[in-house]
Amino acid sequence: MSLDAATLEPRRAAVSQGIDDTHAPAGATGLGACPLCRPTRLLLGLALGLLLAWLGGCASLPPPVPQVPSHAEPAADSSPLARIVTASIPDQDLTGFRLLPTGPFALDTRLVLVQRAVHTIDIQYYVLQNDATGRFLMRSLRDAALRGVRVRLLVDDLYTSDTDPLLLGLAAHPNVEVRLFNPFPGGRDSLATRFIASAHDFHRVNRRMHNKLMVVDGAMAVAGGRNIADEYFMRHEQANFVDLDAFVVGALLPRLQALFDSYWNNPVVWPLHAIVPPTDPAGLLRAAFDRQTGPGSTPVPVPPLPSATDPLGYGPISEELKDGRLGLVWAFATAYADHPQRLKGMGANYATVPLAEDVESVGYTVRDMMRGARREVVLTSPYLVPGERGMALVAGLRERGVGVKMLTNSLAATDEPLVHIGYRKYRNDLLALGVDLYELSPVRVKKASRLGFLTPSQGRLHAKTVVVDASKVFIGSMNFDPRSDKINTEMGMFVDSDALAREVLRLMDLDKLQASFRVVLAPDGTLRWLAMDDEGEVSFDSEPEVDFGTQLWLELLAPLAPEELL
Repeated sequence: MSLDAATLEPRRAAVSQGIDDTHAPAGATGLGACPLCRPTRLLLGLALGLLLAWLGGCASLPPPVPQVPSHAEPAADSSPLARIVTASIPDQDLTGFRLLPTGPFALDTRLVLVQRAVHTIDIQYYVLQNDATGRFLMRSLRDAALRGVRVRLLVDDLYTSDTDPLLLGLAAHPNVEVRLFNPFPGGRDSLATRFIASAHDFHRVNRRMHNKLMVVDGAMAVAGGRNIADEYFMRHEQANFVDLDAFVVGALLPRLQALFDSYWNNPVVWPLHAIVPPTDPAGLLRAAFDRQTGPGSTPVPVPPLPSATDPLGYGPISEELKDGRLGLVWAFATAYADHPQRLKGMGANYATVPLAEDVESVGYTVRDMMRGARREVVLTSPYLVPGERGMALVAGLRERGVGVKMLTNSLAATDEPLVHIGYRKYRNDLLALGVDLYELSPVRVKKASRLGFLTPSQGRLHAKTVVVDASKVFIGSMNFDPRSDKINTEMGMFVDSDALAREVLRLMDLDKLQASFRVVLAPDGTLRWLAMDDEGEVSFDSEPEVDFGTQLWLELLAPLAPEELL
């Protein structure tokens, strides 16, 4: 799993504004000593933006730009990666998985796939940050394009204010096409000015693409919870995300390619140049890109040692690729992604009758998997705001005697304190239903060396998983909260595998035992946070590892956090 920094995947970088569902890239804003200062500034910024928008003009999307649809290419025998899959797969109907619980392995896997690509790279992310990790990946994509590889890069447009020049430089190379999901037509210098310019169109720009996917040569993919920024790969000095995604090959690849194409060719996706027209010739853009991503500012990431292993005992995927054969968990699997037109608030319907839920959505499919549980549901979500529908689902499970365990961030760990307001509203009720509830401790994460931490950085949960009856697994981008369920688009994989379920549960047990508090109800109805130290069990009667000032700020901000925007 991976981690975040003094700011992070600004998912709710606008929760306070009601803007988005994910956290902010490190470096985008700094929380400083008070983790609630950023949401406060954003609330004030949105209010000022609305005033300025009322006083001045607003930007609108330009007329639609004709664009030629393009489509994923199937794996071909001419790809060495495809030949490795052929040599490794036991059955054409099965999909092979390798969980990537540590940042260094997850980054190395992505880079090695890009470096070995010979035909196509399709890559889709919510955040592609202008930091050492983001720049090196973009440079690697450029190098692949120079080898003749077709590169299609799709990025959500919320956090591209500091990457616009890099994206223009990358797109100036042959074989590269860059598109933006749900773009901001004006005020592109910062997040605040973007919302100021689009204040009249808030309903549209509030909806973001939270998907994370990379497919190489139609043969191998990486999908799950990580964005592209230092804090997702344990490369940030202050804080990192405990995260999870998976390396994937086999039968699921055509489905993942089709999901990518459904976004790439959708009208809500725009060519980069239609939104950010280049002001320099292509040659100058390429030269600037080369300077910005060169060794001076973008050192080569240190790869894992060949002998290194992750918490599950696996070595780097790159070593297996060298050997020409993969040892994976093979299973039947499928994948879903929310329709890109969720952007416009379009719901599912039968004929002209709206349906209560879109049965093709990721959220519906996760809940349906949970409803089928007979013994136990184990859920990991960094942002846990069940809402009435989620509480009804949990209550139904408990009535049937199904055990429910949940792991989420503590107040001290979360990068989105306003979301914690929504979570704590349900915490006592979850415990009263008999849910086993755990909250990640950033202080204890530092001591959990088996989680793969190489630096004394603060840890925050970012993995999104569900395991049902130790046999069915969900891994994806969806949080268990209203924004993921109703506003943002999400993607996830659903796997029938006892072996993969055991691995996910083992990772959660590591978190639970080494780095988390167990939250319980005391006999008097108050909350207690329990943890194990070298001396034995310790107990806290208030939010642990958080000072009084932080808790006071949370109380002051609570009225400003409408649940439907969390």
